[in-house]
Amino acid sequence: MAQIAAIDVRKGMLLAVGDRMCRVVHSNLWKSDRRSRIQLKFKEILTGRTSEVTAQPADRYDVLEAEVVELEHSYRDGSEEVFYTKTGEEWRSPSAGLEDVLRWNSAAYRGQLVDGRLVAVMLPPTVVATVVACEPSMKGQSSGLKDATLDNGVKVRVGTMVNPGDRVELDSETLEFRDRVK
Repeated sequence: MAQIAAIDVRKGMLLAVGDRMCRVVHSNLWKSDRRSRIQLKFKEILTGRTSEVTAQPADRYDVLEAEVVELEHSYRDGSEEVFYTKTGEEWRSPSAGLEDVLRWNSAAYRGQLVDGRLVAVMLPPTVVATVVACEPSMKGQSSGLKDATLDNGVKVRVGTMVNPGDRVELDSETLEFRDRVK
């Protein structure tokens, strides 16, 4: 298993932290007069728990090799979510860490396989949702952002020309408004 120094760890990497499989959610380098420190925030893949670590630049972590596959969500089976690939392969993952991802009801997801197991399910780069509540559009106001509530309960900022019932495209990582969808 390949190792990486803490100074080279980047957001999105899959690492073995102790006996846990984790995704790096945040990485920040602190420099001071005498030494540097790296603040890392991890999210456990199987449980969804987050933890923070302050590491030295030379600290080493095991890198997990992962394969990315396109998935479609099918149904929930007890404490597991069931996904299928376009070729019909079935993949199961614990429901515990998937609430934030599945609330978007996306047509397709991206799954990460480690050692033949589905360990992470991620949203595609953009997601589409319906606006259920926002301020009405005002005549003559063509730029800017306003608060809106989506059909899945998430509150975001959308363009001023968006009305309730409109479908909007958002960046899945930052939830920034991209465009209205026809």
